[in-house]
Amino acid sequence: MKLTTSFVALLALEVWAIGQDIVTLPGTQPLTWTGDLSAKMHEAALRDMDQRIADAPAERTKFWHRDLSSPEAYERSIEANREHFKQVLGVVDARLPVTMERFDSEETRFSIGGVNRFEVWRIRWPVFAGVSGEGLLLKPFGKVRGLVVALPDADQTPEQFVGFAPGLPEDSQMARRLAENNFEVIVPTLIDRSDAGSGNSAVAMTNQPHREWIHRQAYMMGRTLIGLEVQKVLAAVDWLEERRSGDPAIRSVKIGVAGYGEGGLVALYAAAVDPRVQSTLVSGYFKSRQQTWEEPLYRNVWGLLREFGDAEIATLVAPRSLIVEYSSEPKVEGPPAAEADRKSCAAPGNLATPPFAEVEAEFKRIDTLLPPGFQDRQLVHGPDGAPVLPGSVDALVAFARGLSILSTMSVSVQVPVDRRHTFDPAARQLRQVKELETHIQEMIRISNHTRNDAFLYKVFPEYRVEAWNTELGSKKLAPESFVEVAKTYRGKFWEDILGKIDDPLPAPNPRTRKIYDEPKWTGYEVVVDVGGEGFAWGILCVPKDLRPGEKRPVVVCQHGRHGIPQDTITGDKPAYRNFAARLAEQGFITFAPHNLYQKEAYYRTLSRKGNTVGLSMFSVIVRHHEQWLKWLGALPFVDPQRIAFYGLSYGGESAVRIPPLLDGYCLSICSGDFNDWPRKVASTDDRHSFMFTDEWEMPYFNMGNTFSYAELTYLMFPRPFMVERGHHDQVAPDEWVASEYAKTRWFYDQFGLGDRTAIEFFDGGHTINGQGTFEFLRRHLNWPELAK
Repeated sequence: MKLTTSFVALLALEVWAIGQDIVTLPGTQPLTWTGDLSAKMHEAALRDMDQRIADAPAERTKFWHRDLSSPEAYERSIEANREHFKQVLGVVDARLPVTMERFDSEETRFSIGGVNRFEVWRIRWPVFAGVSGEGLLLKPFGKVRGLVVALPDADQTPEQFVGFAPGLPEDSQMARRLAENNFEVIVPTLIDRSDAGSGNSAVAMTNQPHREWIHRQAYMMGRTLIGLEVQKVLAAVDWLEERRSGDPAIRSVKIGVAGYGEGGLVALYAAAVDPRVQSTLVSGYFKSRQQTWEEPLYRNVWGLLREFGDAEIATLVAPRSLIVEYSSEPKVEGPPAAEADRKSCAAPGNLATPPFAEVEAEFKRIDTLLPPGFQDRQLVHGPDGAPVLPGSVDALVAFARGLSILSTMSVSVQVPVDRRHTFDPAARQLRQVKELETHIQEMIRISNHTRNDAFLYKVFPEYRVEAWNTELGSKKLAPESFVEVAKTYRGKFWEDILGKIDDPLPAPNPRTRKIYDEPKWTGYEVVVDVGGEGFAWGILCVPKDLRPGEKRPVVVCQHGRHGIPQDTITGDKPAYRNFAARLAEQGFITFAPHNLYQKEAYYRTLSRKGNTVGLSMFSVIVRHHEQWLKWLGALPFVDPQRIAFYGLSYGGESAVRIPPLLDGYCLSICSGDFNDWPRKVASTDDRHSFMFTDEWEMPYFNMGNTFSYAELTYLMFPRPFMVERGHHDQVAPDEWVASEYAKTRWFYDQFGLGDRTAIEFFDGGHTINGQGTFEFLRRHLNWPELAK
């Protein structure tokens, strides 16, 4: 509908008239917006993140420099991409030398069944200390023509893949068909989507699928469940490679990997990581990943879409053979419903079969990245793009051809028989889950040493315990010796952990309106631009006793989760106690910005979307604070050298993430949040852990090995820093807070600056206390000014 000129003029006049009734902060335009500004702010941030995801495929070319002159040159040219792929998957740990252990009950003499073409053995193999792969080995009676790792979906057992157990139609028993055609096949067990072992009976059991339960712990420690399962596959490949090299009869055969559903994902990624895999079959997993944020949390890979879609991952497999089979994907509708005795805290996420056109388009996109004939690849599907059953004859024939084998892939009518009578696949599943949990929990337990090696001891090797001497403690380091070096680590935290948005900030373009008129101060609602559709919103409280030309300090008062700026100013909410207003009454300028963690469905989705392109909600929040500092510092009555940060709860989390990155904050106070962060986020032995809550956005990839709260205060140094802690605050026990803060105090003391940091314990809960912290602000912001 077209607007007439007269209507447009009338609308402009109405907006102008509304503006005339608004009292603004001098030098700003009137703020006329109505409605829920928090919701509008979240929605704008989500739209901007959607645009970044949409732009990602076109921007991937800058990461790739393919040399197609020869297969050898190509492998060299993509090595950096392969290494980065391994990093974001967490495929970074050395595997143990592999030996294949065959075991079962005495009655079966270790061989548990088969048909007249192959026998089956129950096996396990070491991957890391305390972590093993476990599954079945199918050995054909005839000459071995190929070596294959065949991966069922997460909710399928190896026994189903072989035909021992009901649940799969004969035509989808991929491992059985391979074995009957003289392939030696290893069938690993994948972590499934049930929740039987997800939790700690001494704390709480949860409804998180096993895959999420492991992934949430692993992600914080720089690993993913996908990557851990890739390692299990590669350990099996290690054994197959060793077996091939040691047996002249099979020295010339090739190694392949095939999988369906979650097994298809792991197969594709394993082949992309390891060039020893000569042929790959991916069934029920291949499409555009632009909506990967809607998939289950255990599919979350940090920054994947910046460099890799499925087509780009296929080029890591090239020039080796790749067969993509369009079959129906496993259907997943969110997490399991929580039983009465379980906590409901699993993340949302769905899996469904994509339209064939989407799969075909992503497969054809490989043609834009590689020249014709460079890679043997095929998309297998039914008539008119219909899905086929997983492990179809056409797909397996093509897969075998990639291993230089011509086969009809026929299957006998004889059904394999499992001769075991007491085997329980559920027990095997729980064993595999607990092995990985124990492995990750050990990483958390030693993470303090890992972080010291990665940061503190690299900067000051003399502070290693083994290098300590009695004279060292009497030496005081020069602050400048650390500040310059810390810039590198600041960049690592910002770019690698939180994710940095590099787009230049626009002019703030502030719009304001007066919303408070108190005896000692005036409050203005403020909106500034931050680029794209995004904006930032907050409330500025200005004391009325400002003298002409006077410049005063500002205290940025940050709300916590579910909060809005007004919560820190009015209503006397127990958590906040009007601390922004109380500070304004004492003569400080205060500013209460809105951070993007009020509406859970919004901010968790923002983080989930952001992770796909190497960003998080704090990528956006830090950008907002960059703009706030720019605007506040330009106000004529603000001293830009004296802008402090004081936040509670999620605002306290902000206090150890934002000021360390932004020099514009001259000090920071963390209230109700300071913590042993890896333990708080990912430990499974304490009720304070986020592993037992629905705060699934809390793990940041590899943060546990790089930066806990002490390391973040090192980045803040030498600016003043304080912790406010209520003894009965349920966020964490006192001992977690005290032990982590002890490292901060130790650090400041090494420079002779222990007076710049403090901790106040008080007999209270999760709340602003406003005693020692207010004194800390007065002292370090020099207010009231000594000259007055």
